[in-house]
Amino acid sequence: MSRWILLKWMTWLGLGTLCVWSYWCSQQTVTILLEDQVLPIRTHQRTVEGVLQEAGITLRPEDAVFPPLTHTLRPPATISIRRAKPVRVLIEGRGAAPARRVDLYTLHSDPHEILAAAGIALGPGDRIWVDGRHGEANSPELGRQGPPQEIRVVRSVPLVIRLDDGKRRVIWSTAPTVGAALREAGIGIGLGDRLLPGPETPLNGGTQVTLFRAHPITVEADGHIQVVSTTARTVRELLWELGISLHGQDRVIPREESRLQGGETIRVIRVTEGFDIEETPIPFQTVWEADPNLELDTWVQKSTGRNGILQRRIRVRYENGQQVAREVVGETVVQPPKPRVWAYGTKIVVRTLETPDGPIEYWRRIRMLATSYSRSTAGVHPSASYFGRTRTGLPMQRGIVAVDPRVIRLGWRVYVPGYGVGLAADTGGGIIGRRIDLGYNDEDLVLWYRWVDVYLLTPVPPPETISYILPEWPAPPPR
Repeated sequence: MSRWILLKWMTWLGLGTLCVWSYWCSQQTVTILLEDQVLPIRTHQRTVEGVLQEAGITLRPEDAVFPPLTHTLRPPATISIRRAKPVRVLIEGRGAAPARRVDLYTLHSDPHEILAAAGIALGPGDRIWVDGRHGEANSPELGRQGPPQEIRVVRSVPLVIRLDDGKRRVIWSTAPTVGAALREAGIGIGLGDRLLPGPETPLNGGTQVTLFRAHPITVEADGHIQVVSTTARTVRELLWELGISLHGQDRVIPREESRLQGGETIRVIRVTEGFDIEETPIPFQTVWEADPNLELDTWVQKSTGRNGILQRRIRVRYENGQQVAREVVGETVVQPPKPRVWAYGTKIVVRTLETPDGPIEYWRRIRMLATSYSRSTAGVHPSASYFGRTRTGLPMQRGIVAVDPRVIRLGWRVYVPGYGVGLAADTGGGIIGRRIDLGYNDEDLVLWYRWVDVYLLTPVPPPETISYILPEWPAPPPR
């Protein structure tokens, strides 16, 4: 019988141990991070809220918990808790506005965020004190020292300033007096300025003051410079105070209706006018006339020419004795110009010149600068389609000369001493005026650079093709 009882008790003991072991194994470990504390706990609770209740941790509505209270935990699990800190907010009104106190809990450390979360708006000019440190309401420095314990808000009140130019300015300040508020706003009161009411007036809501400024003005008039201190609002009022009047075309800078701000320079300009008579020459012109009785390339001056005279009547304007403008109000030609007249010859005389190759007939002789070239020295690349071709299409060879068609027409024949007869069949970019380029073959090129007489051979071309007045460039040397 005792053996049976012992066996029964041992069975019950084993079952109890199994149940305890099963209960222990069904728990999970949850780590609670509470501010700077780490609290591990074993629990059968499966939600954040249940774990915190089992741990005896109560929360405020402002506290922050992660994960949320309804979150189902899975091992390994961690719960983070941030406690909201108590902050006391004191709001001091001005005038009839009452003071009040607000106690709250917050997770914020920035005073501006704390006030915004509490629904306390800051107005212009309001000041706040954070744990005894003060600054402007929008100062970012106040929130850098950690969570505050006390925030004190001092409400500003408006101060309306009427200036003597008719403008109005409103500033918001927490200063006790009008003068202190103006200093905070950077509005100085100088000697001679008037402030009504005075700067010692207490600053309450709706205070209005008028500020009359004394203007230091520099005045330049009639050869004198003076600095005056005045309350005149415009340039006209200032001139009236000083007894300065304007006459005729006199003027003042700035204009009379300009408002004075202080520091300006007022210049009175005395204006007078007079008249001058001015004579200038009218250059004469040179006129060329054809004379069939004169031989070609001869000229005769028929009249020397004379400049004309133009007379102008000029209005002269003076400001403060200095000439500033001249205006022509009338012009008269008191002596017209006479042109210089040159007669040039158009008569052509055919002459004979003895040459080593026999006599030649020519109708004109021109002093020209002679150079030379060949097919390879003409500046054309051998691959060009027109390599070795002249302007007229003839092949380049000895007997071809390049000319300026204004002097010698293409197709005319010429004779050059030391070269022989050539045909004007080519031109060139550098062949301008009295310049001739003598053509050679590559194998017999002779270099030229000298002045020579060039003879234009008969027959005489039609008169309309002849340039009776030749260009002077390059100018031939004297004979």
